[in-house]
Amino acid sequence: MLNGITDVPGIKVGHYTDNKSLTGCTVILAENGAVGGVDVKGSAPGTRETDLLKPGNLVQMVHAVLLTGGSAFGLDAASGVMQFLEENGIGFQTNTVKVPIVPAAVIYDLDIGDPNVRPDKRSGYIAANLATSNCVEEGCVGVGTGALVGKAAGVNSAMKGGVGSYSIELGNGIIVGAITVVNATGDVYEEGDIIAGAIDKNNKFLNISEYMKKSSFNANPGENTTLSVVATNAKLSKEEANKVAQMSHDGLARAIRPVHTMYDGDTIFCLSTGDLQSDVTLIGEVAAEVVEISIIRAIKSARKVGNVFSYKDLNPNKR
Repeated sequence: MLNGITDVPGIKVGHYTDNKSLTGCTVILAENGAVGGVDVKGSAPGTRETDLLKPGNLVQMVHAVLLTGGSAFGLDAASGVMQFLEENGIGFQTNTVKVPIVPAAVIYDLDIGDPNVRPDKRSGYIAANLATSNCVEEGCVGVGTGALVGKAAGVNSAMKGGVGSYSIELGNGIIVGAITVVNATGDVYEEGDIIAGAIDKNNKFLNISEYMKKSSFNANPGENTTLSVVATNAKLSKEEANKVAQMSHDGLARAIRPVHTMYDGDTIFCLSTGDLQSDVTLIGEVAAEVVEISIIRAIKSARKVGNVFSYKDLNPNKR
């Protein structure tokens, strides 16, 4: 076990990182196809191909999910993922060609770095080409390169977000894993305590939930989002994959406060790659757990970028 989403058979992860412009994208590949589901609870999403994941629509299998920076501009990177898959003969078979199915979602990371540089087709291709089943690199890489948390009090009070991953093996061969990018309006909590979020000039947490009640609220619509992909080798129908995606949002609610706001585009995808029998409620509950832990790992793996502090800066002696 690598303690990441790549523990799930059939899942690979690749990052494209632009450390100069502070943006990037992350591709979760399921080259053999995976039954997909999605649940969008944030009110400011930027997404692609999410309608086809809903029950009642024709396509059952997806071949990759793209999580990307660059706001809606970053959706261009999905074309590069499609190109990579097409070159490798992967896709939904039509009478003429195979069409790769690549749902995608974006975060707004234009607050730092160069806002005029966003992930594009080349970025998506590189991330897909680099995808591996090895240990997932976490922190300020891929889609997490320009991620921030605690932006409700303004960008100048925010801390560094990033990408995190985690998995749990249930003892019967079934594995549930998640990868999450944290770019939230709210603070991030571990066991009831804030570990990252909006800070004042003395590097003390403002506590956004309380700050909102007392001060002017500076969050900007559409500029915050937490995205996750949950994967399992348990057998799920399309309906069940959507239910697991829905239940997985409990992990966001445990770790981020406030969450699912008018300012965030919080979205979770679910991928089922296997045929092992299990109870969908069990998978959904474990999925929420791995999402929660992946959020905490994202924060603890992040590093300082410019003047933006990270968890490691405030807690130099902690892991």
